[in-house]
Amino acid sequence: MPGENLTRLEAQERQRLVEVASYDVALDLTVSDEVFSSATTVRFSAEPGASTFIDLIARRVHKVVLNGRALDPRTVFAESRVQLDGLREQNVLEILADAEYTNTGEGLHRFVDPVDGEVYLYSQFEVPDSRRMFAVFEQPDLKASFRFTVTAPARWQVVSNSPTPEPVVSGDIATWSFAPTPRISSYITALVAGPYDVVRSELTSSDGRTIPLGVFCRASLSEYMDADYVFEKTRQGFAYFEEHFDYPYPFEKYDQLFVPEFNAGAMENAGAVTFTETYVFRSKVTDAVKERRVVTILHELAHMWFGDLVTMKWWDDLWLNESFAEWASTIATAEATEWHEAWTTFQAMEKTWAYRQDQLPSTHPVVAEINDLEDVLVNFDGITYAKGGSVLKQLVAWVGRDAFFAGVAAYFKKHEWGNTELRDLLVELEATSGRELGEWSKLWLETAGVNTLRAEIEDDGETITSFAVLQSAPDDYPTIRPHRLAIGFYNLRHGKLVREHRVELDVDGERTEVPQLAGIRRPDLVLLNDDDLTYAKIRLDERSLETALAHLSDIDEPLARAIVWGAVWDATRDAETRPSDYVRLVLQNIAAETESTTIRTTLNQLVTTVRLYVDPATRQGILEQAATDLWRLAEQAEAGSDAQFQFVKFFAGLASTAEHVDTLRGLRDGAIALEGLAIDTDLGWELLEGLVLNGAAGEAEIAKALEADNTANGQQAAARARATIATAEGKLAAFEAVINDTSLPNAIVRNAALGFQHANDATLLQPLVERYFDQIAAVWSERSYHMAETIIVGLYPAPLASRELAEATRAWLEENPEPPALRRLVIEALAGVERALAAQDRDRR
Repeated sequence: MPGENLTRLEAQERQRLVEVASYDVALDLTVSDEVFSSATTVRFSAEPGASTFIDLIARRVHKVVLNGRALDPRTVFAESRVQLDGLREQNVLEILADAEYTNTGEGLHRFVDPVDGEVYLYSQFEVPDSRRMFAVFEQPDLKASFRFTVTAPARWQVVSNSPTPEPVVSGDIATWSFAPTPRISSYITALVAGPYDVVRSELTSSDGRTIPLGVFCRASLSEYMDADYVFEKTRQGFAYFEEHFDYPYPFEKYDQLFVPEFNAGAMENAGAVTFTETYVFRSKVTDAVKERRVVTILHELAHMWFGDLVTMKWWDDLWLNESFAEWASTIATAEATEWHEAWTTFQAMEKTWAYRQDQLPSTHPVVAEINDLEDVLVNFDGITYAKGGSVLKQLVAWVGRDAFFAGVAAYFKKHEWGNTELRDLLVELEATSGRELGEWSKLWLETAGVNTLRAEIEDDGETITSFAVLQSAPDDYPTIRPHRLAIGFYNLRHGKLVREHRVELDVDGERTEVPQLAGIRRPDLVLLNDDDLTYAKIRLDERSLETALAHLSDIDEPLARAIVWGAVWDATRDAETRPSDYVRLVLQNIAAETESTTIRTTLNQLVTTVRLYVDPATRQGILEQAATDLWRLAEQAEAGSDAQFQFVKFFAGLASTAEHVDTLRGLRDGAIALEGLAIDTDLGWELLEGLVLNGAAGEAEIAKALEADNTANGQQAAARARATIATAEGKLAAFEAVINDTSLPNAIVRNAALGFQHANDATLLQPLVERYFDQIAAVWSERSYHMAETIIVGLYPAPLASRELAEATRAWLEENPEPPALRRLVIEALAGVERALAAQDRDRR
């Protein structure tokens, strides 16, 4: 990725010199299948006589005219920049270029639907990719008004940030001239175009305006698009946010577009949000996925205020966008929709992600040091999203819910259409809460690492005589933080573990006495961080741990169960609990779990434990038993239940014996049936992958399945199944295709990488270790960031989890001191192997 970086110092200098008024961007999407015409006119003021540059990634630049003076593109355009010298106080810049469509999900992505041959386009610009569609000062604090004019086939839908105008039609071609946007950052501008199917509705904003709504998807998926449900969640979110933010929705309309081959869950383009079309459910999905879609819908809606209306100055405050949207979408989901256990989901999913990320060598403060664009790209991680959201939940507990919402409302009013830094938010929260937050911010947002909390309890055999909360920190990140948390006392009553006492308090320092708990009968289970208010690992005292392990499924509250699940999983990852014991705990208790995301997260952790953490000498037997038990649980589960569905899916992923193969084959051909379970298209692919995993199916069966399902989903599933083929030749073929075939789009590469990692016999990957390390530097230098990251992470032979792999990884790191962003990916991979080796050692004891 040479020549496409931008440093913070360069951005600060450019912001000092330049103020942008407007962009007029004319795009012609009828030029060819590879490029489109991009004509940009920028009006901006500058320091007279100054020099700067504008960003552009294009195949060819035809014209550069600055203040009426033609510049030679061959002289002023290089790599990703157009040099601008001799600026005036007021400037007009015109650039005409041929820009390229991508198949990587960056810039203007082009997709051809295999069902009907139709072309679909959508933009994805965060962080630095609006420059792939038009010439732009690509940094968040140079906001401007954007006016797009788009020429495209007349039968297409064309959507941008402003309401779609009536086009001017000339034969089969039409031109749409959009009204200018408010002042926004370039990364949230948008263009979506193609023969999308659309359902329209509207709502009334809190200020009385009628806000048009649209839900879009590809025509071949339109029969599966439940637009009415999406509109319902959108209306609930609008009402919740407008009330609690005390600020009407800031844009003119709200379109939600479900697009193919999307790299993330969604993107908060102002008034034109794009979502992964995996949220269009053509087959049965788990309740966890259904809930996640709702959280994602509300996450992007929250961004219309926090991120789009008010935007960070530079990417070191990226967390202000993402962490706030994580927190806001979770509380709105819990309080405004039917998904009332959203905080349980947050604990099971987001906080698990955060704790994992925060214990990697690459951990960083929530407010990360962002020196350039490459730093931004690698920091879209579990710290930015999940830890940041967790810390915000702690901040709400610290300042009080009402004070928090009041401070946020004041922040929006004061900084509307502007750019901010962290301190701007804290000032408003200090004013509404009366709490001084400078020290809190330093400890929570400007330092890395996660604390561990333990209870120290003394009793006289029945009654607590003293109670203290002990706090520790890792040696590398020794910060001790203030926590607002709750302590719950749980007792066995009529076969259930129920909470009978709760105290909420401030914990600070390495030891905090809790005198109000003295004199109370010692309970069966003491749960630190009850209600999950703070961000910290917890360890259960010996008596509580025994109770939890014996009665995990009897804990009455879903959130309390999720906290215990998380504590035991964390102890397993830290090699404090034997991995084989964790496997038994899961298989003995998961059937009673009621929350879909907790089931899904726990079963994924089960897979990690079985495949990486248990002693390799006993792994095969544990693998076989785990799959057998999952099938037994599926047979015993309630007919048609989410649990039954999940048990079958995870059974297919762990199947490893001839008996398992017979079951998979019987399910797929109808010889075996479970009441309430339909083998639909997507589940059929998962069962086929389980057969391929065991050498019981191969290319012929994959090709037959693809012939029956020659859709985008089918092609992705086929790529994953092919990469799962359980031979050294099959793994090599998958590896070579991903490395060498640049025509493969992002979604195919992503699925092929998942199949490559799927192996019962990890030694199939051993011959590729040397080849992997020989290739990754070239991949990094030649591919776009997203594709490089997908390939480098996806093809790392992690299933080997061996000392030999660790040694080879260390050797590469010693020989390659640059570039830092690539090294970070490899360092994180090594950390995963080292953690697995420590867990394996623990399993032997």
